[in-house]
Amino acid sequence: MLRSLYSGISGLHAHQQMMDVTGNNIANVNTVGYKASQVQFQDTLSQMTGAAGSPQGGMGGTNPAQVGLGVRVSGVSANFSQGSAQTTGKSGDMMIQGDGFFITRSGNEQLYTRAGSFSFDANGMLVTSTGEPVQGWTAVDGVVNAGGQPGDIKMPIGATIPPAATKNITVKGNLTSDLPEDPLATTHTVTIPIKVFDDKGAASTVTAEFSRTVRPAAATTWDIKLKDPTGAYIPGATGKLDLSSGKTIITNTPVPGDGKLNADGKMTIGNYDLQMADLTMYSGQDDARVFNVDGQTAGALTSLAYTVSDTGEIVGVYSNGLKQTLGQVAMATFKNVNGLEKVGNSLYRSTVNSGYAQVGQPGQAGMGQVISGALEMSNVDLAQEFTNLVVAQRGFQANSKIITTSDELLQELVSMKR
Repeated sequence: MLRSLYSGISGLHAHQQMMDVTGNNIANVNTVGYKASQVQFQDTLSQMTGAAGSPQGGMGGTNPAQVGLGVRVSGVSANFSQGSAQTTGKSGDMMIQGDGFFITRSGNEQLYTRAGSFSFDANGMLVTSTGEPVQGWTAVDGVVNAGGQPGDIKMPIGATIPPAATKNITVKGNLTSDLPEDPLATTHTVTIPIKVFDDKGAASTVTAEFSRTVRPAAATTWDIKLKDPTGAYIPGATGKLDLSSGKTIITNTPVPGDGKLNADGKMTIGNYDLQMADLTMYSGQDDARVFNVDGQTAGALTSLAYTVSDTGEIVGVYSNGLKQTLGQVAMATFKNVNGLEKVGNSLYRSTVNSGYAQVGQPGQAGMGQVISGALEMSNVDLAQEFTNLVVAQRGFQANSKIITTSDELLQELVSMKR
């Protein structure tokens, strides 16, 4: 039989597979996290009709003469280039900007995906759209131990945060060096209300009073006193702040009452540590105010309100307004991503040629960052795929023509007997 007949058949099979791959790419043009595939062709073994000969006896050498036996598909590889972003605004939707895969669990097997459409189920577990638990680390008291083995991420609905008493108060701004407009005034006083919490979480307002002598001589040291909510001075809650250089003076060994701050920029007044390293005394208005106060009331996690950072940290919002890290999604990279095996549902499985998964935190060690409220769309290029359709169709037609022409030759051979 003619070799060209079987070469044409192999061409039909190869171009049919190219059409199958191209059709699958077009079908998944809107699939979240889908990576387009492409076919590579390779010629098959060739039949030797004449061997190569070396130059000898004054004659030149001869080249080998071979007849090819057709074509075959050598491989179908995926294109893992970055897909475009589709903004959804949904907190559970996560997109990887860069390299890496989200890790999911199917039974006892870990699978990997670029499709980040996640949500919390009725048990507070972070899952994919098809129900596979997303792997990562659940925080303990707001702290994530990323050095441990990744596991299911669960939102602790109903968890509470105990109250905490106020200890640190940060005051920033300017205490004016200008004299009061009242020519009879002998002192200048600035009061700053501060909302604080006791050890039971009860809130109250204390007032920090900064005052200095302005007449007969203008002082640069301010006396600090604290008043309780009733307006009475708190016994022992006093201090001095030296602003003679226009800024606070910090020393490693402050002496009580010398007006200097310790190395942390703090001064202990009563039960509170006042951070005043950024206070100044320049000409202008008094604009000193509280920038930060610690302490809190008791709070509970009563809803699924949360945000996701670019490092994959899931931050929950408690009923007292406090935000705390609840967990962090894990990410994996591979030495050879093209060695991964597709298992459906936009999931991949590691193989002997992909290498072991290298697990880490998003944004570190070559891992991509997480974009919250967005999804990575398919990276299928429709223009290229439609061109591939034409190429596959014409290739199929050309190979079918080989078969019909070979058939005509066989018909001529059969006709010779007549």
